[in-house]
Amino acid sequence: MIARYSRPAMARIWSDESKLARWLQVELAALDGWAELGVVPAAAAGEIRERAVPPSPTRVAELEAQLHHDTAAFVDAVAEQLGPVGRWFHYGLTSSDVVDTALALQIQEAGALLLEGIERAAAAVVARAEEHRLTLCVGRTHGVHAEPTTFGLKLAVWAFELDRARTRLARALEGMRVGKLSGAVGQYAAIDPEVERIACERLGLEPAPAS
Repeated sequence: MIARYSRPAMARIWSDESKLARWLQVELAALDGWAELGVVPAAAAGEIRERAVPPSPTRVAELEAQLHHDTAAFVDAVAEQLGPVGRWFHYGLTSSDVVDTALALQIQEAGALLLEGIERAAAAVVARAEEHRLTLCVGRTHGVHAEPTTFGLKLAVWAFELDRARTRLARALEGMRVGKLSGAVGQYAAIDPEVERIACERLGLEPAPAS
C-alpha cells in the first residue's frame, strides 16, 4: 500500500499488524479443529487461546533475520508467549495453509470495505438522479451538441453502472472465499481433512476442493 494514497481503513487491513493477526486467527481456527477431534487436549487449546496474541512486526522481523523464513518467525514469536503448550501451536500446518487462508480473510475484509463504499456512492447518485430527473441539459454526440436530455438521466446511467459493479465485486469476493489447510503439498499427509472443514467453517470460508 502506498501510504499517501491509502485510506486509513484500507491501510489497516493490509498492515503488517493486521496480517499477523489474521495469521493467528487461522492458527487458532485450526487448533479448534484439532481439539474438536480430540488430538490436541482441550485444556491446551484453551490455554493457547487465552495466552496467544498477535506478535509485533518488529519481533517477527528480528526472528526472520535469524531464521530466513517469515512464517517460522511468526510461529516462534507466538510460541514465546505460550510455554509448554506451545508444542501444539502450528500443529500439522504448513506455511501456505496459514498465509493463503489469512490472505483470503484480508481480501474479504477489504472487499467488504469497497462494497460499503459502492453502497454509499450508489445511494448518493440515485438521490441526485431523482432530484434532477427533470433538469434539462445539453446532450452530446461526436463532441458537439445533441438533443436535449436531463441531468437525472445521466446520473441514472451512472447509478446502474454502480449496481453492476457491486454485483461483479460481490461475485468475485464469493469466488475468493476459500481456505486451505491440507499440508505442505495439499494431500493431508500431516493433517485431517476434518480439521480443514472445521477451521474454514469458523473462518467463514469454504475448503479448497482440489485436495
